[in-house]
Amino acid sequence: MSRKPKKGYFVKGQFVAEGSELDIELKRELKGGLEVSKSDLKRESAELQSLGEQLLGLRGDLFASLALPDKLVDALKDAARITDFEGRRRQMQFIGKLMRQLEDATLQAVRSAIDVQRLGSAEETAALHLAERWREKMVADDQALSQWIAEHPGTDVQQLRALVRQARKDAIAAAGAPAGQTPRHGRAWREIFQLIKEQRHD
Repeated sequence: MSRKPKKGYFVKGQFVAEGSELDIELKRELKGGLEVSKSDLKRESAELQSLGEQLLGLRGDLFASLALPDKLVDALKDAARITDFEGRRRQMQFIGKLMRQLEDATLQAVRSAIDVQRLGSAEETAALHLAERWREKMVADDQALSQWIAEHPGTDVQQLRALVRQARKDAIAAAGAPAGQTPRHGRAWREIFQLIKEQRHD
């Protein structure tokens, strides 16, 4: 069975198929590399507008560290005050336009600040999950409780042991709750979590 020949051309003895990456690259070079497609521009504009929206939720200290033009800062303040959907949409388009005027170094600083805020939140969430796991292990097993005390010598051992004992009693009482009723944890359960968080922070 004969295969249909690909459309293309030869450059320095090498076959270039039409529509291939090499074909697109060669055509761009031929036109001086200045051609930017409308879809590329649209994509860049949407990305910068999204970056502008993220600036609205940026922490004050991170925002202050950015050397943003006054016009952009004022536009962001206005956007935060606008509640009308259409008005806010137009304001965000204007912010996107202002973002396009920023230098690459400033844009990179904006992206870095947003990453710092996002990664900080991820670390906090991970720390909370770790505290939850420790609490569950301690209430379920004395060995985990001993391990925690060995790893965190600053812990008030007497208080922690009393809280664990109470949490275990509460768990037994909750297990006897009527069918269909969600068992509720007592105060000791919450206090163990708080103690773990504080100890880990110290």
